Order: sequence, then structure tokens, then C-alpha cells
Amino acid sequence: MNKFLIILIVFFAIIAAVVLLSILLTPWMDSWKTTEEERTSAFPGDELLTNPARIANRGVTIQAKPNQIFPWILQIGADKAGMYSYTWLENLVGCKMAKDETIRPEWQTLQEGDLMKMCAGDFAPPPYIVAQIIPDQAVIFGHKEEDKWVELWAFVLLPQPDGSTRLITRTRSTMVGGMWEVFNRVAFVMERKMLLTIKNLAE
Repeated sequence: MNKFLIILIVFFAIIAAVVLLSILLTPWMDSWKTTEEERTSAFPGDELLTNPARIANRGVTIQAKPNQIFPWILQIGADKAGMYSYTWLENLVGCKMAKDETIRPEWQTLQEGDLMKMCAGDFAPPPYIVAQIIPDQAVIFGHKEEDKWVELWAFVLLPQPDGSTRLITRTRSTMVGGMWEVFNRVAFVMERKMLLTIKNLAE
């Protein structure tokens, strides 16, 4: 068999294996570290987008009170504390990202309607809009099209009997298929790191 043809077959076999593995892992990625009760519970912001095409829930247990975690969530943004994720990777792809792992009073005034930037530079995806804020309970960011929410990204704090807090992120989106499937895989990697960083900072 032609050597080039063999290389081509191996290449496409690897691609197919990666795609298949990604598909098989999607349920795990979209429910990472959450319980069935958490995934089926109604959270703040759910009512803003009632018929999403995709829902992803991810969570982490933090040994801190909600009011000790909430300030870190208010500071999320490329022009503020950053995204608490892989800053070097974000900067590598041209998405300028701040990194300030301290509580700053001037960043604690977030209000509904404010913008949360994903990149601080000129190259940037559309910023998220603050859809809803419930002090020490939840912050919901989202994207709109024609004045309707098409994506929501909620950060919800659930106090536990033992004094810890569950931080759950819930994404509800109408954007699926095509490039969004690739984006969702990358988003999992970045969001997982974000949750673990917030946990470390709050603890």
C-alpha cells in the first residue's frame, strides 16, 4: 500500500477516535462533579431561558461560606480579576487577560446590565451581560440576540450543613452543533480550572 495512503488512513483514524472519545465524554463533561439533585434542581436564571438546546452543570465543594466566595465571582472579567483559568493559554491565542487574585473593592459593584468581558484587548468575543445578581447566592451572565437570551452562564452558591458551600455553574444555551461542539469541549477545560481556582482562593 502507498505510504502516503497509510499515513492518511492513520491520520483520519486518529481524528475519528478523538471525535468519538469527545462525544462519549460529553455527558461526563456536562455534569462534572455534580449530583443528580443539583442537575435537576431549579436555579436562579433558569426562567430567563426556558427551552435551551443544551444544559451543562459543573460543580465544586468549597470549604468556605457563600459570602466568602461571592466576591470572587463578582470580579470575573478579562479587565478585572481575569477568568481564573489558564491565563497563558488565553494570552497565547491573542485574548489579553488580566490576572489579579485579590479582592478589590472597586470590582464589588457589579450590577444587572453591566458587561463582563471575555478579552481585554481589541480582539474579543461579545461580552457577557449581567442578567441577574442575588447577593451571596448567584450571579448569572448571558448573551442576547434580538433582545432574547440565547445563552446563560450561572454561578450558584449552595450552603451545606457542614459549613462548606457548593459552587455550581450552569450553562443553558440555544447554540449547538458545528463550531459550538468544539467550543464546548474547550469551555469545559477552562471552566474546570476556573472552579478549582475559585475554590483555592476562597479557602
